[in-house]
Amino acid sequence: MRIVIIGGVAGGMSAATRLRRLNETAEIIVLEKGPYVSFANCGLPYYVAGEIDERTDLLVQTPETLQARFDLDVRPNSEAISIDSDNKEVVVKTDQETYTLGYDKLILSPGAKPFIPQAKGLEEAENIFTLRSVPDVDAIANFINIHNSKKAVVIGAGFIGLEMAESLAQRGIEVTIVEKAPHVLPPFDEEMAAYITKELVANGIKLYTGLAAESFEEKGKIVVLENGERLESDITLMSVGVKPETTVALTAGVETGLRGGIVVDDQYETSQKDIYAVGDAIVVKQQINGEDTMIALASPANRQGRQVADVISGLDRKNKGSIGTAIVRVFKMAAASTGLNERQLQQADEAYEVIHIQGKSHAGYYPNAKTIVLKLLFHPTTGKIYGAQAIGEDGVDKRIDIIATAIKAGMTVQELPELEFTYAPPFGSAKDPVNMAGYVALNLMEGISESIQWYELEDKQAEGYLLLDVRNEGELKSNGRLKGAINIPLDSLRDRMAELPKDQPIIVSCHSGLRSYAAERILKQNGYQAKNLDGAFALYSTVKPEKVVK
Repeated sequence: MRIVIIGGVAGGMSAATRLRRLNETAEIIVLEKGPYVSFANCGLPYYVAGEIDERTDLLVQTPETLQARFDLDVRPNSEAISIDSDNKEVVVKTDQETYTLGYDKLILSPGAKPFIPQAKGLEEAENIFTLRSVPDVDAIANFINIHNSKKAVVIGAGFIGLEMAESLAQRGIEVTIVEKAPHVLPPFDEEMAAYITKELVANGIKLYTGLAAESFEEKGKIVVLENGERLESDITLMSVGVKPETTVALTAGVETGLRGGIVVDDQYETSQKDIYAVGDAIVVKQQINGEDTMIALASPANRQGRQVADVISGLDRKNKGSIGTAIVRVFKMAAASTGLNERQLQQADEAYEVIHIQGKSHAGYYPNAKTIVLKLLFHPTTGKIYGAQAIGEDGVDKRIDIIATAIKAGMTVQELPELEFTYAPPFGSAKDPVNMAGYVALNLMEGISESIQWYELEDKQAEGYLLLDVRNEGELKSNGRLKGAINIPLDSLRDRMAELPKDQPIIVSCHSGLRSYAAERILKQNGYQAKNLDGAFALYSTVKPEKVVK
C-alpha cells in the first residue's frame, strides 16, 4: 500500500511516523513544498528574540534522519499542485521537474497560511513580513540585521503578534501594536485581556486598538491607520490571523465549510474516498457545544495526525473535536484559556454564570508566590463547564490544563472542589485556585451568594444600588476607590451595619472578592439585600482604570 502525505510538520509527520510503527511494509511518501519537513513552528518567535540560540534547534528532523529511523520517503521542495481523486494521482512540482504520483491513501496536512488583508501600498512595501516557517524567520532576522531596524509595527495582537512584539522588544526595537479588535488577545474576554494590556504598556509597547492599518506609504516605512495617524516602521509584521491552505485540496473536489476549511467526518475522511485531512486546514467540532470551528494549534494537529494513521491502519479511532486550549507568554505574564469565552456564550444565547477569583501560584506565605486571576464560565443549573481563562506570572498553565482536563472528562463545577492535587508550600496551596473556583461556583448555584459583573456596576448604581467597599483605609489611600463607594472595613461591619439602609440593595466590593463575600453573608443574614462585585476592585480597576478615584 502506498500512502502519500501532503504537508509535514505537526499533523503530517505525526501521521507518517505512526503509520510506519503500525505498517512496516507500507510505502510512505511525504511531500513538503518548503525546504523543511519537520521544524518547531511554535519556537520561531523565540529564535527572533535570541532565547533559542541555534537555528538548528528549530529543525526537529531531517529527511535523512526520517529515512534512517522510519524508512520514510520525505521529499522537501516538492509541491503538490493538483489531485485527481478519480484516478488517485497527485501532480508534484519541484525545481527540476513535474511528475505524477499515484496513491492508495492520501492524507492532506497543508496547514494554514497568513491572512493578508488588502491595503493600498502593500504590494510596493519592502519591509513587511509574516511568520509561519523557518524561511520566514530567516528573512526577518536577516532584514533586522542588515537594516539595523529600530522601529517595528506589529499588525495583529493575537498569540503570534504578542510573541513577536515581545521578541522584537527584547532585541531593543521600539514596538507598536495595531489591533482592529477592541482589545489585545481577541480570543480572551475584555477584562482578562486588560491585564496583558497593562503588561505590554509597562514594557514600553505602544498600543492602538479598535483600529486597522489602512494603507502603506514610502515602500512600507509609513503605516497609515484608519484614523489618519501615521506610524514610522523599519519593519512590519503582519499577524492578523490565518486561513486554511486548501489550494491543492480544492483540485480534488473535497467539500469545504467554515472559513473555507476542509470538511472531514469522524474518521478524518473528506468527501472524497481515501482522501483524509488533518491539522490547521480542517473544520473541527468545538467539543463543548458541537459547533463547527477552526482551531490552528499544534497539540490538536499532532493528535489528529496520529489518529488518522490509526484509522488507515484499521484501528477504531474517532475525531471527537477540540476545545481550543492555548497559552501565550507576554513578558513576565502568561495568558491561558480553554473552551468558550463569554462573548461566544452571549452570541449563542447560552445561559451561563461567570466567576473571577484570585489565587496564588503556591502557598502565599512561601516566597515568590504569584497572583493568578482565574475566570470560570459554567451553566447556572447543571454546572457544565464552558470554559476558563487565567492570567498570571506563574502557575497559569497548570490551572488551565486542569480545567481543560475536567471539560474533556465531562466534569462539572460541583466536582472541582473534589479534585486532589499535590501540595507542599513551594508547589501549591492546600486549597488550590481550581478548588476555590469550584467553591465559589457552588455558592452561586446554591443561592448562598449572588454576584454582579464588572460591566454591570455602573448600571446598577444608576438603578439605585449602594456600593459598599469593605477594604481598609490604608488600601483606599494606596490603591484608590471606586466612584460612589462608601467605606466600612469588614472587621467593623457588624458594629456599623446600622449605617446602611435595609431598603436599598447593596453591592459589596473588596480587593479580590473574598472579603466582600464574607460581608455579603453578614449582611444577608441580618436582613440586608446584598450582592458581591465579582472580581472586586482588582478586576474592575484593571479594566476601567479611569473609574478609580485616587
